[in-house]
Amino acid sequence: MAGPESLETRPLSKDHVPAWLELHEAVERVDRTGDHVDAEELAEALSDPKLDPERDSLGLWDGQRLVAYAVVYTPHGAVDAARFQGDAAVLPDRRRRGIGTRLVTWMQARAEALHAADTELSALPGELLLDGKARDEGLRKLTERCGFTACRWWFDMKQPLDGDRPEPRPAPEGTRLVRFDAAYDEATRLAHNDAFRDHWNFTVFDRTDWRTWVTGAASFRPAMSRLLLAGDEVAAYLLAEESAAKTAATGSRDCHVGFLGTRRGFRGRGAAPTLLTDVLRTARDAGYDTVSLTVDTVNPSGALGFYEQSGFTVDHESVTYARPLDAPRG
Repeated sequence: MAGPESLETRPLSKDHVPAWLELHEAVERVDRTGDHVDAEELAEALSDPKLDPERDSLGLWDGQRLVAYAVVYTPHGAVDAARFQGDAAVLPDRRRRGIGTRLVTWMQARAEALHAADTELSALPGELLLDGKARDEGLRKLTERCGFTACRWWFDMKQPLDGDRPEPRPAPEGTRLVRFDAAYDEATRLAHNDAFRDHWNFTVFDRTDWRTWVTGAASFRPAMSRLLLAGDEVAAYLLAEESAAKTAATGSRDCHVGFLGTRRGFRGRGAAPTLLTDVLRTARDAGYDTVSLTVDTVNPSGALGFYEQSGFTVDHESVTYARPLDAPRG
């Protein structure tokens, strides 16, 4: 069996999706994080027009077997800090051999190079982020050893749809509730950039990123997504997603609230309760078993308390680790 330094390095490409998927499935069988992916999602990630897989990804190979990988995503549109997102994994039977440290070292160097090369981003402080489940001791020890600090905690919350349905709520005065329509795609993007600009790690979505990661993603479900319109302006929105891979793996359909936001000028009028109540009422009729969402535990809008009051309970806890760019390497 090849040691860490003898593994061949090759960037990821769409030709490698089967091997990449095999690695993900091996990791999930052991770690049981609930994070399922399929070949379409992996190919979609590599199709990001702002990602250069040749330079922004790293695969470690033992022959034809993908042993580990890492990808670095650039935070285009960052406002207060340039937080580069790292995504990485190591096959369970190859852990504790220095491969994780090797991946982190590569991600740090790549993020630093991207940060330095971008005029706008280099004017901001830079960080590398890594995400994982809160009880992943292996990740905690790796990040601690590599100089990361836990900086943010998240709750993945869920609500089953086999109970009583909530009573419908009227749309706030001056608004009307409608199903998402592509005609309002741009207005929804603008509403999102207004609604989330006071949140941690906010980055401005331009049209390319919005289409790539939100309304153009394979997981987006326009039929379950809702808008509150004030004239032709989107006052608030709920954008729903469904993971085909998770449905196939679990046999249960989950309607995930990917984005729920209200423009600042419409806050405090009951927009979010109207939208969330609607999806809780309609998802079961559409064949879903649960509704889920992810919330920052210190969200400035008080979202955690609102979701708890709405009947959501914590299913998983996640943590984000951060390390400054250009920090001394251990």
